[in-house]
Amino acid sequence: MKTETKTVAEFFAGIGLMRMGLDGAGWSTVWANDIDPDKVAMYRHHFDDPDDHFALGDVHLLDSSSIPTVALATASFPCTDLSLAGARRGLAGSGSGAFWGFIDAIKGMGTRKPPLVLLENVTGFLSSREGNDFRDACIALNELGYSVDAFIIDAANFVPQSRQRLFVVGSQRTGSLKVQESGNSFLEGNGRPTALADFILWHPEVNWSIRELPTLPKRRRSLADILEVLSPNSSLWWSTERSTYLLNQMSPKHRELADSMIRGKTETHGTVFRRVRKGHSMAELRRDGIAGCLRTPRGGSGRQILFTAGCGKFGVRLLSARECARLMGADDFKMDEHLPLNKALFGFGDAVCVSVVEWIAHHYLNPLLAELMSSEPEKSIKYGATKKR
Repeated sequence: MKTETKTVAEFFAGIGLMRMGLDGAGWSTVWANDIDPDKVAMYRHHFDDPDDHFALGDVHLLDSSSIPTVALATASFPCTDLSLAGARRGLAGSGSGAFWGFIDAIKGMGTRKPPLVLLENVTGFLSSREGNDFRDACIALNELGYSVDAFIIDAANFVPQSRQRLFVVGSQRTGSLKVQESGNSFLEGNGRPTALADFILWHPEVNWSIRELPTLPKRRRSLADILEVLSPNSSLWWSTERSTYLLNQMSPKHRELADSMIRGKTETHGTVFRRVRKGHSMAELRRDGIAGCLRTPRGGSGRQILFTAGCGKFGVRLLSARECARLMGADDFKMDEHLPLNKALFGFGDAVCVSVVEWIAHHYLNPLLAELMSSEPEKSIKYGATKKR
């Protein structure tokens, strides 16, 4: 297999973290699309491409003839209507419904359809509208000639951030895949929790092509390892009044956790999210060495807060853009120093973890593409709908 064959069309590209992950595994992105000009600005600032291959605009309005012939199309489409925090309108919503624009674009490529596609979204995609959205998406890929596989990976295996995401790989195969009866002892486990394994077995109408996943790595860094070293006098630290207000927003359980950190003999770190509980804004502290899932700071909410304490003192501030980049495995992301913090946080909170994508590319996409190109016998394993406990 030649390196130049590993080309990518990146839909819903955002700030380009999907591209960064694929770059690390030898892929080359030759075309990208997104509708958000702020994200596109961050994308262009980082990659500084001599040739502008970015198509800014609505995915529903794309001209398929302008999309180059590639080996892989990726789609991290909006999670707005699939997330548990959203309105759960599913693929009929105006946000997550952009998935159908992607399907139409690939369909419009005709015989030039890429042999592989990779979807990424929140795990709520699996249960959205009682599983009908996920089923419809898989069937839509089947109708384009793709058999599908699915797995869930938590970025916490790679970086100190809790971020579970559902990935779907579609691969072009000659002929149809016949569903065979099987239990789910193989499916359950690494990358496929019970809910996903059950979904696969309960939907034999979907053309599945399941591959075994290698064991996920063990994370080597903790939250403390990705923090920037700031002077105690830095303007980024909150005032005593503002910090104390946050402390007083904690429930007794979380306040005791914070107080134990303050009493500690060494400095330790945790992260805080504000959440609405029973109509009241509450501050919830996490101190297990892993940050909570980065989110988009719409309206000023969703921004993750750093809580540092020890030796009778404590300090509070927002996580910086650089720290968020590190939590996404994008340590070397080129940041525009003039970019407002909220825009940077929005870009990273609405992206994919670079380390996860690179792992998927190395261990799944690369060998699968090699098999397709060399016409090797199919090595995927088919499973059917009979549940055996």
